[in-house]
Amino acid sequence: MPMEYFEQRERALLGDRFDVLYAAPQETAERGVTVSALRSSPEQFAAKADFPLEASPFCKAAFVVHQPDDLKFRPGRHPYHHAGVFYSQEPSASSAAPLLGVQPGMRVLDMCAAPGGKSSQLAAALQGRGVLVSNEYVAARADILKSNLERMGVSNAVVLNETPARIADALPEFFDRVLVDAPCSGEGMFRKEPVARQQHCEALVKQCAELGAQILDCAAAALAPGGQLVYSTCTFAPLENEGTIARFLMQHPEFEILPTERLEGMAPGMPEWASGDQIPDLAHTIRLWPHRLRGEGHYLAVLEKAGIRPKENRIPLEKGIKEKDCREYLEFCRENLCTVPKGRLIRFGDQLYLAPEQLPSLDKLRVLRPGLHLGTMKKGRFEPSHALALALMPKDVKYSHDLTADSDEMAGYLKGQTFAAEGEKGWYLITVDGYSIGWGKLSGGVMKNHYPKGLRKF
Repeated sequence: MPMEYFEQRERALLGDRFDVLYAAPQETAERGVTVSALRSSPEQFAAKADFPLEASPFCKAAFVVHQPDDLKFRPGRHPYHHAGVFYSQEPSASSAAPLLGVQPGMRVLDMCAAPGGKSSQLAAALQGRGVLVSNEYVAARADILKSNLERMGVSNAVVLNETPARIADALPEFFDRVLVDAPCSGEGMFRKEPVARQQHCEALVKQCAELGAQILDCAAAALAPGGQLVYSTCTFAPLENEGTIARFLMQHPEFEILPTERLEGMAPGMPEWASGDQIPDLAHTIRLWPHRLRGEGHYLAVLEKAGIRPKENRIPLEKGIKEKDCREYLEFCRENLCTVPKGRLIRFGDQLYLAPEQLPSLDKLRVLRPGLHLGTMKKGRFEPSHALALALMPKDVKYSHDLTADSDEMAGYLKGQTFAAEGEKGWYLITVDGYSIGWGKLSGGVMKNHYPKGLRKF
């Protein structure tokens, strides 16, 4: 039986502590949300939210969601979710991204990014400056990643569908920060995801450890000297955690483990559980046990690469197009926006994108999104994208129309319905309690609905 291997291994490691560590007080996983700083402060969100919240111990922008036993929390149905104000995320999953210490203007890589919760945290830390490259190898999951980053209003993210090795080859030593949320055996998710228990076995642990080691090697090659890397898993297996970091350090002497402040309830890594030579600094890594904090199981390590980043960038930047090739877009901006968004314009067929200024050449990589999707260039006019609406704020546009989260008009808007409104004819940014949620086009006292059909609530 799959769980027999897990229990035998953990009992051998933990002894009498096994029953304490795995006797979590709650039978079901906690639900949580992480608030995007691109949209709201945690304090503002808590004041507006119409469901009970408790501050999370894992991240300042995260909350544990409480609900009566007879109600099922459905974040995907809430207007704030459609507006990208929050990301539905198991509370302890929000702990990895803040450890990178991302600052505005940095170049950041999320190597295994789908479905996008951690990438949205990294984007919030960048505050629209610098560049975020979010990658996912599985094509279907990469599409989900792209959709989630668009919903969160991220303007400076590039979404790739690539192997880590190809990224490392194309962008060597380019990034200031790299996050590796490695594919793992999922032991920390046993309570949350029953399928993790069903598929678990010793062979899976070994396979995931090998894959994690390969991805770490690629992350090391993509990280600039002086940069930092965070490795995280949602498993308890030493082979995938302390063992993987120990092997990595022996193969990459230019890296060292950074001491990391542990929040109350976080446990140190276990050097004695790593195979091979003992590395005392493994105690600076972090283990999250579900019995100590309201979350699931995770492992976290912060690594720094020796050296100083070269002043000159060896990788050429992506080239943009000239203004004459996007006159319809510029006319749309003059008529509807207060300012023209800054960045490098890139055109693929009739689709127009705004790339980050620091975007490197992506000729050798599979790109799903080279930046913010601005919209479609049509004959004689420009059709703005839903992604552009979510990246804007009311102050950025000439016309906006605000609806309250609990109004009939808001419910109807998310279903694709029109509603009566007064004002100048033209494009309007529709907002919910001040948060942008999509486009409307006013004509003859009727606000025509431009919320995407694939996202509508029925």
